[in-house]
Amino acid sequence: MPEPRFNPWLHRFAVLTALATLGLVGIGGLVTSHGVGMAVPDWPNTYGYNMFLFPPSKWVGGIFYEHSHRLVASGVGLLTTILAAWLWFAESRRWLRWLGVIAFFAVVLQGVLGGLRVVWFKDQIGIFHAALAQLFFALICALALFTSRWWLERRFMARRDGNEAAERAGLEIGAPLRRLLLATTILIFLQLILGATMRHQHAGLAIPDFPLAYGKLWPAMDADAVAAYNARRVEVATANPITAMQIGFQMAHRLMAVVILVCVGALAWRVTRSSRGAQRPLRQLTSFWLGLIFLQAGLGAWTIWSQKAADVATAHVLVGALSLVTGVFGCLIGYRHPAENANVVVASPSPVVHPQARLSARVNL
Repeated sequence: MPEPRFNPWLHRFAVLTALATLGLVGIGGLVTSHGVGMAVPDWPNTYGYNMFLFPPSKWVGGIFYEHSHRLVASGVGLLTTILAAWLWFAESRRWLRWLGVIAFFAVVLQGVLGGLRVVWFKDQIGIFHAALAQLFFALICALALFTSRWWLERRFMARRDGNEAAERAGLEIGAPLRRLLLATTILIFLQLILGATMRHQHAGLAIPDFPLAYGKLWPAMDADAVAAYNARRVEVATANPITAMQIGFQMAHRLMAVVILVCVGALAWRVTRSSRGAQRPLRQLTSFWLGLIFLQAGLGAWTIWSQKAADVATAHVLVGALSLVTGVFGCLIGYRHPAENANVVVASPSPVVHPQARLSARVNL
């Protein structure tokens, strides 16, 4: 089997695709935050026009957000198709080629789900659409990581100098930390699904105050209390009344946010306290992760205080996506073991930190 080489242009294209996907997640968040998911009632056309020929003069109001979402989604689909093909023909790592194929089918499925949500007029499909968007973004970011010089060079160091170098490079961490990394990342994904459920059920303001909930640590959820809450809601005239289940979702979302903050804080503390923590990529990664979680908590509170302002709610969605990807990166680094068997050649067209990386060198991947 041909030995894989670092391809700078392939890596840059993967990064471009990841950035475009993040932009798509942001535009999708604006569509949901503005409540204009049905501003264009047909699909794949736009008010009877071919999607790409819809007159710019008609891009007004909610149509602007929804139609822009469709166009950017088409662009991400094209980028993903090119990336998958490029990986298939230029990448010698078979598992990475198949990840590109999975990304291609994922973006096709994502487009179909978005269309069916419009055609069938079902908010439930929007929840699956949002969840798949997060997974797809994480996958594209992982492809960018796998095609990076950093990923290949760390394996080169581990193979050249043994397990001690692997520990210095941050490729070896204890099993408890790996399990906590994985569990926290899964919790963040579940939290994102819960958030998507609230958004697509229009329950983002089921509890209008924070940090208390209707003035209490835990709000009453009986029928009389829910009826009283609905009578006090300003938006009830234009939105469906809230239910006890939606209040429960909101409280679960808040409690899970606390659990995630504690878990990421514990990870950052344990990695920093490690005797080799100062030399580990995971030290910087977990510190950045903790900062993201604090920012996400602040944006969540601001979303409520601003009565779900669209830009604030969308920023909350974007930081959530970045938090998930950071956790995925942590898992990929933490679970990467130097004893795996495959050959790699790191060929760099420019000077790098490690002079040996300029030469073709066999390393295990």
